[in-house]
Amino acid sequence: MTDMATAQTLIDGLGKAARKAAVELAQAPAPAKRAALMAAADTVIARTDDILAANEQDLQFGRDKGLSDAMMDRLRLDPQRLHAIAQGLRDVAGQDDPVGQVIAEWDRPSGLNIRRVRTPIGVIGVIYESRPNVTADAGALALKSGNAVILRGGSESLNSSAAIHACMVEGLRAAGLPEAAIQMVPTRDRAAVTAMLGAQGLIDVIIPRGGKGLVGLVQREARVPVFAHLEGICHVYADGAADLEKARRVVLNAKTRRTGICGSAECLLIDRAFLAAHGPVLIEDLLKAGVEVRAEGELAQIPGTVPAGPDDFGREFLDMIIAAKLVDGVDGAIAHIREYGSQHTESILTQDDAVAERFFAGLDSAILMRNASTQFADGAEFGMGAEIGIATGKMHARGPVGAEQLTSFKYLVTGDGTIRT
Repeated sequence: MTDMATAQTLIDGLGKAARKAAVELAQAPAPAKRAALMAAADTVIARTDDILAANEQDLQFGRDKGLSDAMMDRLRLDPQRLHAIAQGLRDVAGQDDPVGQVIAEWDRPSGLNIRRVRTPIGVIGVIYESRPNVTADAGALALKSGNAVILRGGSESLNSSAAIHACMVEGLRAAGLPEAAIQMVPTRDRAAVTAMLGAQGLIDVIIPRGGKGLVGLVQREARVPVFAHLEGICHVYADGAADLEKARRVVLNAKTRRTGICGSAECLLIDRAFLAAHGPVLIEDLLKAGVEVRAEGELAQIPGTVPAGPDDFGREFLDMIIAAKLVDGVDGAIAHIREYGSQHTESILTQDDAVAERFFAGLDSAILMRNASTQFADGAEFGMGAEIGIATGKMHARGPVGAEQLTSFKYLVTGDGTIRT
């Protein structure tokens, strides 16, 4: 693919096929969708060797491209991760079908019965970077919610995503559902992204899943609605009333479990009262674990830390790096997060109920936690089976975007020869 006209022709064809499939999916029985997802999960396991071989091609592409360790971790598949992908498909299959669910129902004095029911959005476009598991997650959630989906994965994961996509198509075929329900853009050419962003009348909503550059591009250029997923600038605040051992466990896990995911903690805020009571133990734990701690003020005097630069707060490192700062109580933490956060996920470590409630009330991030690692910011951990991303906007979808949030609604109104006077 070498020009915009060719890209537009490609996306036009995918879009028309998706719209046709969406009509059928909107009426597909729940057992058929469930069967498709179960068959896709079985196929992922059966084709493990093929998927891993494709992933090795992508890993070599990433090495040649000089991807960071965090990006390589996002890209890498292994048998354990493939089993997790398959289990995610089965988990989504086992959920209640959202299509047709009655959200609200009431009767009017006129004699009308009115129901608000969930309905598919139509055709969803998902643009994502590096992580091939998104191919399965996005395909599964779109199918469960009765939507057709067009997937455009990152150039780094093209082979892995294609191998997983083939498993999804096999599931559709086994269940007798249209294969165009889950389509993948078969090119690395960025012109295809531009064509998707302008596909009015073919794609109903675009969901970007990736870094700030990708999301910014989508928001600037999209001519169709967007479910925004901004940076994961996640904060952990250790309050003066925190339990020391709980705080030590959570801080280490929030930063080090997987540094390349959007739920990884990027900033540690420590209450002066906590430091006075327990000393620099949280910083020392991070340093011992190999984390580079970019500290401000008094914390920068702790041996092993490095001074924080002006851009280190409000930065998504996606690496073994964290910014650290002292604050004056929960109000100081709230003020810092409001200035530097991305409204993704924040966690407070405290045993004081009133302080926790103040933290929850004072912030408007999509996910707020207490005494828990920010690494739980994940649709699967929320019981959704999978997610397309963590939406940080406030319109329609917010937090982990699962099948339910991929629906709109319509009103079903029933009368009995009822007329308006």
